[in-house]
Amino acid sequence: MLPSHRGHPARVPAALALLLATAATGALAACGDTGGLEDAGATAAARDPARLWPGLTPASTPAYDIGEVEHAPVKGVAVPGGDIRRADPVAAVRAEIAEHPQDYAGAKARYHETSERMADCGTDGAGDERGGCPVLRPYYRDLTGDGRPEMTLGFRLLPDKLTAVRVYTVDKDRLVRVMSYEDAVSAVELAGRTVIVRSPSEVAGYEYRLQWTWDADQRAMLLTSDEMLRTDDGGQHTKRPSAAPSASPSPSPSPSSPPSPSPSASAR
Repeated sequence: MLPSHRGHPARVPAALALLLATAATGALAACGDTGGLEDAGATAAARDPARLWPGLTPASTPAYDIGEVEHAPVKGVAVPGGDIRRADPVAAVRAEIAEHPQDYAGAKARYHETSERMADCGTDGAGDERGGCPVLRPYYRDLTGDGRPEMTLGFRLLPDKLTAVRVYTVDKDRLVRVMSYEDAVSAVELAGRTVIVRSPSEVAGYEYRLQWTWDADQRAMLLTSDEMLRTDDGGQHTKRPSAAPSASPSPSPSPSSPPSPSPSASAR
């Protein structure tokens, strides 16, 4: 850029102007010769969203309850030294079963088989996906941004073949459940401060992806994305059992440490 005086550009000598014009013409010709720059046509004008039914009465109640805010202290489960890694994940599931006897207790309860198989869980709090214990291996990662890990835990809801996904944090040395969801789950991922749950769809080639993100004001993981997206499995899918949502979403997460799953963009 040529120097300027008091903000005005300096004049270009005539000879130099002719030289610059000739060089620019040659450059454009070269681009044309090599198939470079081409006119893409007119750019579409930006449009504001068209609002439908402006006189529609605003809704006064939520559409439906998917457990948007979950902040529930878990009774009877110790957190030694405030370290969530020392809390017993099997005890956390047992506490939830005791909290909802209508779902777990007795042969007529929906998830009675889960309750029965809890007897197969070890006393060390380590669930085994291959054994009879319905509690899956816990993963630990800081999801709240306070520098301490949270516990992401899953357990099987039997005989319905659903998976319950829970996230626990520690508040004043108490174990607190901050996310609760169950469905026919095909994958769960941790990405940054989010928990992503993938579920099969009845529509071939698509899946549901739900994403929960920590909200400091609500002190809970909030459902921030609920999408139906294409998959790359060639349209293969498993029919999704009907499941009511629960009423009650950097470094690799460590169970003891399998590799971190690939993060997904969003959720159902």
